[in-house]
Amino acid sequence: MAKRVAVIGAGVSGLSSIKCCLDEDLEPTCFERSDNFGGLWKFSEESKDGMTRVYRSLVTNVCKEMSCYSDFPFQEDYPNFMNQEKFWDYLQEFVEHFDLLKYIRFKTTVCSVTKRPDFSETGQWDVVTETEGKQDRVVFDAVMVCTGHFLSPRLPLESFPGIHNFKGQILHSQEYRSPEAFQGKRVLVIGLGNTGGDIAVELSRTAAQVLLSTRTGTWVLSRSSDGGYPLNMMINRRCYNLIRQLLPPCFLNWIQEKKMQKRLNHEIYGLSITKGKNPKFIVNDELPTCILCGLVTMKTSVKRFTETSAIFEDGTVEANIDTVIFTTGYIFSFPFLEESLQSLCTKTFLYKQVFPPSLERATLAIIGLISLTGSILAGTELQARWATRVFKGLCEIPPPQKLMAEATKKEELIKRGVLGDTGQNKLNYILYMDELAASIGVKPSVPLLFLRDPRLAWEVFFGPCTPYQYRLVGPGRWDGARNAILTQWDRTLKPLKTRVAPDAPKPASTSHCLGAWGGPLLLAFLLLIYKSPLPKLIRDRISPHLGLWFGC
Repeated sequence: MAKRVAVIGAGVSGLSSIKCCLDEDLEPTCFERSDNFGGLWKFSEESKDGMTRVYRSLVTNVCKEMSCYSDFPFQEDYPNFMNQEKFWDYLQEFVEHFDLLKYIRFKTTVCSVTKRPDFSETGQWDVVTETEGKQDRVVFDAVMVCTGHFLSPRLPLESFPGIHNFKGQILHSQEYRSPEAFQGKRVLVIGLGNTGGDIAVELSRTAAQVLLSTRTGTWVLSRSSDGGYPLNMMINRRCYNLIRQLLPPCFLNWIQEKKMQKRLNHEIYGLSITKGKNPKFIVNDELPTCILCGLVTMKTSVKRFTETSAIFEDGTVEANIDTVIFTTGYIFSFPFLEESLQSLCTKTFLYKQVFPPSLERATLAIIGLISLTGSILAGTELQARWATRVFKGLCEIPPPQKLMAEATKKEELIKRGVLGDTGQNKLNYILYMDELAASIGVKPSVPLLFLRDPRLAWEVFFGPCTPYQYRLVGPGRWDGARNAILTQWDRTLKPLKTRVAPDAPKPASTSHCLGAWGGPLLLAFLLLIYKSPLPKLIRDRISPHLGLWFGC
């Protein structure tokens, strides 16, 4: 009899979890409290029942080839970066193609998830749900929590003296849908993440004035790179990632800063990072132009509020403010879990960002609670593939005693400042994906590929690390993966060919920035380093990375 798995949430991670259960012959039941799938990507005019929805004008930050399900590419005529409606169309196509709808129970809220008395032997859970006022209790062999980051808005009013005396409108970005309601108003946006930048830019077209307050500043990236190609496809490559692991972080940071400052002098735009703060990045193509045109005014952090004004840390005052919008993020929480378990379901404690460390049986997986330098969708799918194989006993994880000891040690190092907090920093996309893929047995071996299929190997190593790479070998292998990789640039350029210039260049290959001899030279250089008598300190730094790569 197939094991029964409860999937909580039918967003992008919930949908992939349902499919991964089916791929492993598990029996999924997905509980979704709204009346449709897609999670925050299903637009709604209102934030019903406290659910977070995208605002109408949202556009994806990761291009389609880097942010698709690994065995289901976007249609070639889809734009590289999509608005909410187009992206939801893709989710609908995914659901229909794999026939997932029949596994979802809509308008059903999960009230509690508790271990059964014999959990240490069976690993089973009691799941209590409520549908239209009627409660139901069902026993499941495993649970996948796919509620994501955006559950409870973080509204830090206590950090802003005088905010309770402010007579204007106060709202969180969760409540924002469109700019029409702010016509002719003076709006203060607090927080410079991706959402803060997007809302400030959109409001600048209708509001009388938009003020954008940031405490730390940020680096502003564009969706396109040099030459106009999608930035994600240019920077998330195995060849570059290997070089990043070999070079000192201070040198990499210096190169990165020079590159970004060349495109945009962040100091004169009021965007520069406060010294001593961890660098942050947002993707926004229009914010610098809005600042340049005076449509958005950058401000320091707010010191305090009066009834109608905001006083900033630099002593400046902005009067007659009509609305304050907090884009201060969300607090992730799992109210349906036991309190003792909730405290361990954090980015700091979760084993490989998926499994709580304290359970005798690994039958509870947190899917989607990650921050990556690449696609969250691709990351959550690989998490789900790994979790379902752990449920079946095909992949093993260390015993809870070892995991708890490692988690406690990690927490102590974070408190002492020796180790960075994974809850605050984004994980390296390729390293994290490869780590999960190795656990499943689906990580591509580049050296073997060079021997068996040089053309494919070239694309895998020197080209963008698209999700299809994790369908080339091992469990879940997809026959279409090779072709998807070899045609990924065709799908990238297809929507741009609405007018073909007479002397249009040929489609960019994955190596267009390296030149014909870039790959062999780089490999020769790396082999030379690996075999050369370098000083021990340098060799010790380089060898683990090269040994891992050449020996994989």
